[in-house]
Amino acid sequence: MRKKPRTSRIIARKEYLKVAKKRKVSYQERRKAIGKQLKYLKKNLGNIEDLIQAGASLENLSKRQKNCLETIKKVYEQQQSMWENKTQSVPQRIVSLTQPHIRPIVRGKAGKPIEFGAKLSVSCVDNYVFLDKISWENFNESCHLKEQVEKYKETFGYYPESVHVDKIYRTRENRNWCKERGIRISGPKLGRPPKNVSEEEKKQAHSDECFRNAIEGKFGQAKRRFSLNLVMTKLPETSITSIAITFLVVNLSKLLRQFLSLFLSLFTNNGTGELVKPPFINFDYTLNNFYVLKLIDLSENSWSKVA
Repeated sequence: MRKKPRTSRIIARKEYLKVAKKRKVSYQERRKAIGKQLKYLKKNLGNIEDLIQAGASLENLSKRQKNCLETIKKVYEQQQSMWENKTQSVPQRIVSLTQPHIRPIVRGKAGKPIEFGAKLSVSCVDNYVFLDKISWENFNESCHLKEQVEKYKETFGYYPESVHVDKIYRTRENRNWCKERGIRISGPKLGRPPKNVSEEEKKQAHSDECFRNAIEGKFGQAKRRFSLNLVMTKLPETSITSIAITFLVVNLSKLLRQFLSLFLSLFTNNGTGELVKPPFINFDYTLNNFYVLKLIDLSENSWSKVA
């Protein structure tokens, strides 16, 4: 083509900022602004098709640029369909050009009604975390309880004595399935709550709830100490690998603490809890090192303080 096609990029940006900077936007204003942006996008995609028909080729584009162009076409089709049908949702809606596999997940939390990213289904056994399912699509967690319990049996050779789950897992189907296999599921029974609850049942419910909080703590530990909330990878495969490695490191840290506790237990007195003096350790040398590092005070019971 003799002339470079006009993109109207500056005009489209000004039209967008007119609406984006408003504190409150009415439905008609938003719909009108989206219609204008779709027209600009349709014009630019049409120019690209004209260039291809005139002899241009997309072979010189990088793989990332080709994927981005295909994603833009899909976004245009989805947004045009929603604009014409006056709807707010569409199947497989794309919300990111660089990560088209991410889907919006409605959570209903205060300040963050919608979240984006991978959705995990995780189980915790003896403070070790098992990543059972990871998906970029929004799914109902209760449908995977049976699969998680069967994986537990495949790993350990028997069904668990009890399953401590959130409220969403306590469906009638899951309760009946666990009852058939002799598995106690935590939480109150379905139906109207009884007027009189025994102290034993209250104690059991409190114990189950405290036991279930372990999995919430694992998520907090993974986000706070092992950067689960800072996954910077873009591709779905690399993101899944990064998440899986995070939980692997969480388990390794738990194993390391157990080895350290086992090692220190070899040098402690079970009765007093103080460190004992095995004959094969030079305690004078170790004591001096602790004193130089200011970890102990020689005027006090030094080994008791270290313990």
